[in-house]
Amino acid sequence: MPNKVLSYQQRSALATHPVARRLFALMESKKTNLSLSADMVKAADILRLVDQVGSSICVLKTHVDIIEDFTPAFTQELRSLADRHQFLIFEDRKFADIGHTVQLQYQHGVYHIADWADIINAHPLLGPGIIDGLKAIGEPKQRGLLLLAQLSSQGNLVTPEYVRQTVAMAERYPNFVMGFISQQRISNNPTLIHMTPGVQMTVAGDALGQQYRTPEQAIVEQGCDVMIVGRGILQAKDPIAVAEQYRQAGWQAYQKTLQTV
Repeated sequence: MPNKVLSYQQRSALATHPVARRLFALMESKKTNLSLSADMVKAADILRLVDQVGSSICVLKTHVDIIEDFTPAFTQELRSLADRHQFLIFEDRKFADIGHTVQLQYQHGVYHIADWADIINAHPLLGPGIIDGLKAIGEPKQRGLLLLAQLSSQGNLVTPEYVRQTVAMAERYPNFVMGFISQQRISNNPTLIHMTPGVQMTVAGDALGQQYRTPEQAIVEQGCDVMIVGRGILQAKDPIAVAEQYRQAGWQAYQKTLQTV
């Protein structure tokens, strides 16, 4: 018999990681487990859309290096919107290098990611040194790290043993690693967050190997916590209305999990 699923509020009370605790709490208060993937190349377009759908999301996922007209003013305005609408910013940088190099990438360069992103992610393929390097910069700023445990693309090379070792690595860094990017729940630790990409209302794919699942599949069947939606909202005729539809679908799926005992 499966264990009773804890609510976001209960998990917030259990969490010691400051970012995980805050995320669980705002998911509960805003009644949303939706993350918008704002894969757009113009700063003004991103800021306009985020301002419009901010009330429907708990996390904004960015790819800052695709923005053609990036300036530091963009991230300042993004932080202002995050404070106004109460969501976290997740820079999907996918760090994948030795500890010393990722420290420089995280803290310096054009983007100064550590100054504005609440959450980042990294490939555990490099071993614990990558976590140590990022942790030295992010932990003092109360930032959170997600480990890339599973991928949504066809033909990826992730194996069950890789996933197992990723979970073990996360458990060794409770003050910095807050969870995973995954396709399903891979840890029974209720304080670790599972964020999952490739969610759309209808199951399909694209020409580049992306595989999609519905909110019901992602949240109920596969036990994920936060669903990441990009093109399903970005390409909609009415992104504001569609974002709210996703919020409602994700929240209903979450409520359904609470009925499992």
